[in-house]
Amino acid sequence: MNHPADTPQSPAEMRRTALYLTLAQVPAGCVVSYGELAHLAGLGRAARWVGRTLSQLPEDTRLPWHRVLGAGGRISLPAGSASGDEQRARLREEGVTVRNNRVDIQRHGWRPVEHSG
Repeated sequence: MNHPADTPQSPAEMRRTALYLTLAQVPAGCVVSYGELAHLAGLGRAARWVGRTLSQLPEDTRLPWHRVLGAGGRISLPAGSASGDEQRARLREEGVTVRNNRVDIQRHGWRPVEHSG
């Protein structure tokens, strides 16, 4: 992302930037599904692309990747995997209840304020 101001981003970079900017807004203690994140970022039905893109984030990323879940609040990273265990631990630290590999979307789902007009 070290582009001089006059260098236009490629469409792929623009998609990633939209995704990262939207993900950065998800507050602690809230979660969002891959599909909802794609929709909020203006990327349409790109849930799988979001998952793939987030899986390629560097280890030291500051983005809250752990707040992104599968449909219905399902944690898609396997229990016992390093990233899966880290995701569950981070969510619990933020006060999110994880039961049977799921998070209660009604309770913890992120609902950004809709701007009308």
